[in-house]
Amino acid sequence: MLDLKFVRENPDIVKKNIENKFQFEKLPLVDEVIELDAKNRAAKAEADSIRASRNKLSKQIGQLMGQGKKEEAEAVKAEVAANAARLAELEKQEAELGEKVLKIMMTIPNIIDPSVPIGKDDSENVEIEKFGEPVVPEFEIPYHTDIMKTFDGIDLDAAGRVAGNGFYYLMGDIARLHSAVLAYARDFMINRGFTYCIPPFMIRSNVVTGVMSFAEMDAMMYKIEGEDLYLIGTSEHSMIGKFIDTVTPEAELPKTFTSYSPCFRKEKGAHGIEERGVYRIHQFEKQEMIVVCKPEESKAWYDKLWQNTVDLFRSLDIPVRTLECCSGDLADLKVKSCDVEAWSPRQRKYFEVGSCSNLGDAQARRLKIRIEGENGRYFAHTLNNTVVAPPRMLIAFLENNLQADGSVKVPKVLQPYMGGIEVLVPKHK
Repeated sequence: MLDLKFVRENPDIVKKNIENKFQFEKLPLVDEVIELDAKNRAAKAEADSIRASRNKLSKQIGQLMGQGKKEEAEAVKAEVAANAARLAELEKQEAELGEKVLKIMMTIPNIIDPSVPIGKDDSENVEIEKFGEPVVPEFEIPYHTDIMKTFDGIDLDAAGRVAGNGFYYLMGDIARLHSAVLAYARDFMINRGFTYCIPPFMIRSNVVTGVMSFAEMDAMMYKIEGEDLYLIGTSEHSMIGKFIDTVTPEAELPKTFTSYSPCFRKEKGAHGIEERGVYRIHQFEKQEMIVVCKPEESKAWYDKLWQNTVDLFRSLDIPVRTLECCSGDLADLKVKSCDVEAWSPRQRKYFEVGSCSNLGDAQARRLKIRIEGENGRYFAHTLNNTVVAPPRMLIAFLENNLQADGSVKVPKVLQPYMGGIEVLVPKHK
């Protein structure tokens, strides 16, 4: 969420930013919120003036009564009564206008970084760098669920009967591999100085609206019926919520966490064949990284975060690339974002396995996450990034480590988490 003063003083910049994000329907909101804010400030000024005169008039009534000037005192009393009625009217007006202003301010997108490429949607995202050599083996690579089935590692039919489409049973070696990857990712981030955390898996509505836009909320979040609780779509939600309405001394920053959680997402819309199986699902597990830092440090942390993901995937023998998200592909709260994509030998292309985002002070402003410095208090910057998110990540792992005989090579770094197993051998082909 932007600073209202900034919007008031820089409407053209805000409008240009909206145009760069191709959200032309939001352009009228800028003038509307400025007008509403002017009315709100005028109402507040009048209300403050009435409050300031209230004590003075009350004292005047006492003096007039003491002097026996009853008629004059009654006239002042009438003025006080009229002022009280007007004050009540103004306070109601302030509340209504304030609510309208806040709703619009939470709809206007954050100012994107100048380095972000301008584009309408994800088709115009820009490749930054490749890591590792993408290889297409001479043998055919089956669809990822077919690979899993050779290990008796997945049951989508049973999951469909139990929970519907978008759910799964992982079993045996595949389930073990899933847990091993998460455990390895946890230790990988701990070794890089991040504090491990398991957060609440449900959050209140004020946290939801603090960490994401209304559009994201509608597209992603599952509401708990009859409760002010939502299932989290990522542990970032509850981890950033951890700092709601707090003031952190500068000396204690940065705050760096790596958090584990299940994630729940509606995943609206129809999807193609390659997004079936365990690619796009309603429930999955994820290791995340979260940083709360001083504004001047957020750009450096952004680069550190996505590099962590690249390093982890390369340690598992998976080629990856980074992709700069264009303006139209950025969620409203994001200043800058990039995707980490893994190589799919089967599809002969890269696909998304993680996303790194710098949200500036947008979340901090909504949730009142502040820093105490020498010159007073100011809003923190927040960042998040996916370490690893199986089972989607398993698609990349299985395809890139599959051997011609149907076995799957286990990289050396993962072997301790797999009981020392070097190769997974299928039960049948």
